[in-house]
Amino acid sequence: MENNTDYHIPVLLKECIEGLNINPDGIYVDVTFGGGGHSREIYSKLSEKGKLIVFDQDADALKNSWKAPNFHFITSNFSFLSNQLFALGISKVDGILADLGVSSHQFDEGERGFSFRTDAVLDMRMNQRSGKSAKDIVNQYEESELIRVFKEYGELNQSRRIAQVIILERAGKTIETTFDLCNILRHLAPKFKDYKFFAQVFQALRIEVNEEMAVLEKLILDATDLLSVNGRFVVMSYHSLEDRLVKNYFKRGSFAGIETKDFFGNVIKPFSEINRHPYVAEEGEMERNSRARSVRLRIAERNER
Repeated sequence: MENNTDYHIPVLLKECIEGLNINPDGIYVDVTFGGGGHSREIYSKLSEKGKLIVFDQDADALKNSWKAPNFHFITSNFSFLSNQLFALGISKVDGILADLGVSSHQFDEGERGFSFRTDAVLDMRMNQRSGKSAKDIVNQYEESELIRVFKEYGELNQSRRIAQVIILERAGKTIETTFDLCNILRHLAPKFKDYKFFAQVFQALRIEVNEEMAVLEKLILDATDLLSVNGRFVVMSYHSLEDRLVKNYFKRGSFAGIETKDFFGNVIKPFSEINRHPYVAEEGEMERNSRARSVRLRIAERNER
């Protein structure tokens, strides 16, 4: 049972495991199994009575799993977390770990279309068996829909211009590949900031393809119901949209960051923050793993109901 670092290097491993505050006899869920790095560390802390359930919708991740009576691999998006746990007869868990976004393996697999540095079909689906692809979005969305995607999910000031260029270009020829998209938008990229520009464009499309924000909201609500009192929720995010959603819910009990207070002026919220400010990777980890550069780790504990 070895870590597959070719697939994905676990980020902030020590902080995540400490944050879960693992009870050896407890039930834990890793909703983003990937290369299994975090899961293996969690599993090593469990007794025979403890259980680990892991989720990953990417079929490639199954290769990194192992067999054990108290280990369950579920090939599914974590949006089905509650249903899948119910099927296993589990109503409460002691900890949930979520390492959001795209794994190193998915970025490195050029044919998946996640990276603008490799020429590939515009796909970006984490689950390649279902749903619309980035190619579908780029070639079929109306201008207003494209503007929404690039403005909301890419936080791009040029969202309207990007949408107009795409619509103009696709009128003559289908936009098929990552390089096709990059080439038609290259003149819009700010000088010396083209990397950030394309990263935002591709992030916007990936979030739309995989419905990442809606899925994250559902995960947070499911975790609220599933976690036992004092259970821990450990979330790693890699862009401001995800982190803002998690922060607002942990701090104020709502996705919009709007507080509701009781008669005594106390904020009514399901979680208490373990770390008021997010953990970030140290320089050494960033050098070993470029993905760690943008990570924000937040940990919260389930309050009494």
